[in-house]
Amino acid sequence: MQSSQTIQNLLVQDFYKSHKSWLHSWLSKKVGSSFDAADLTHDTFMRVLLKDDTEQIVEPRAYLTRIAHGLMVNFLRRRDLENAYIAALESLGESREKMFPCPESYLLNLEKLVAIDRMLDGLPVKVRTAFLMHKINGSSCAEIAEELGMSVISIKKYIARALIHCASER
Repeated sequence: MQSSQTIQNLLVQDFYKSHKSWLHSWLSKKVGSSFDAADLTHDTFMRVLLKDDTEQIVEPRAYLTRIAHGLMVNFLRRRDLENAYIAALESLGESREKMFPCPESYLLNLEKLVAIDRMLDGLPVKVRTAFLMHKINGSSCAEIAEELGMSVISIKKYIARALIHCASER
C-alpha cells in the first residue's frame, strides 16, 4: 500500500505533466522571457507540491494561474526595483560593479531593498512618502508637512502609522 505522500507526489507529477507547457507559455507571454517563465513555472509547481489538497483541485488552470500570478507579480516588482536601483547607482555616476565589486554585496543590498519594499507594501502613498522623506532624506515633520501641503500633526501620525506597519511586517 502506498503512503499518502507517495500518492500526493504522483498526483502532482501528473498535474505537472498535464499543465507545465501551458503554464510556461502563459507566463512567457506575461513576463516576456522564456527563462524567467521557466523559473516561475518551477516555483509554481513547487508551491503545488507543498500543498496537501491537490487531489481536490477542480479547475487546474485557474488554480495554477492564481499561484503563478502571485509569483509573477512579486517577480516583476523585484525586477522593477532592481532596475530602479541600478538607475539610481548610475545617476550617482557609479556603476554597479564599481559600487559593489563582488556580486554578493550587490545582491545583499538588493535583498534589503526588496525587504523594505515588502514592509512598506500596503501603506497608502502619502503615508509611505512621508515615512521615506523622514527616514531617508532626514526631513523634519515640519519640512515634510510644508512640502506635502499637510499639517505637522498629520505627518506625525503618518510616520507613526508607517512604523507600526513596518514592525508588524517583520
